[in-house]
Amino acid sequence: MPKRILSGTIVSDKTDKTVTVLVERKVKHPLYGKIIRRSKKYHAHDEDNAFKTGEKVRIEETAPYSKTKTWKVLDRLQASKGTALEAEV
Repeated sequence: MPKRILSGTIVSDKTDKTVTVLVERKVKHPLYGKIIRRSKKYHAHDEDNAFKTGEKVRIEETAPYSKTKTWKVLDRLQASKGTALEAEV
């Protein structure tokens, strides 16, 4: 069975080796037809504590790391507004 991959924004990096990722999706209301936003938070494994709050990342479903943590961070899609990434020369 293929692993699910989601993208979202990191809302917390306070815990060791774990980040909280907010994933938003848009769904159509079943009766009124209006597009509404639904969101869910996932705990994802970050081995090196490399990711910070505000960054957009991709997460992948894995075997459970703990009771609530069954996702791991794959890569960074976009840096947060407040931090600068080092450019390779």
